[in-house]
Amino acid sequence: MNLVDALAELCHEVNRAYCEALGDTSQKPWADAPDWQKLSASKGVAAHLTSNLTPEQSHSLWMEEKRRTGWKYGEVKDEVAKTHPCFVPYEQLPAEQKVKDYLFRAVVRTIQNQTGR
Repeated sequence: MNLVDALAELCHEVNRAYCEALGDTSQKPWADAPDWQKLSASKGVAAHLTSNLTPEQSHSLWMEEKRRTGWKYGEVKDEVAKTHPCFVPYEQLPAEQKVKDYLFRAVVRTIQNQTGR
């Protein structure tokens, strides 16, 4: 497994654990996650490895990826309808959702610093 894939899995699992702490048990384990979700995580990791992204920039890139693949705002996350409640500008996100972008960045930076990549 390459670094991007390993980091994508780690970031996904950290996000899943955080969601569970908030009472959201909708996130599937990495092994069971749909391919589009794995690809999205991998693209996020690659972006963080090549740029010093802020949480705001990370969220913007996530939204761009979602937009390109047909997602839009919806009060409930629905993979079939491609709606997501976090499909809003970063400043409109609730604090507990902003944390996800900080966690993602922290995981990537920590491993990047440890591996020197």
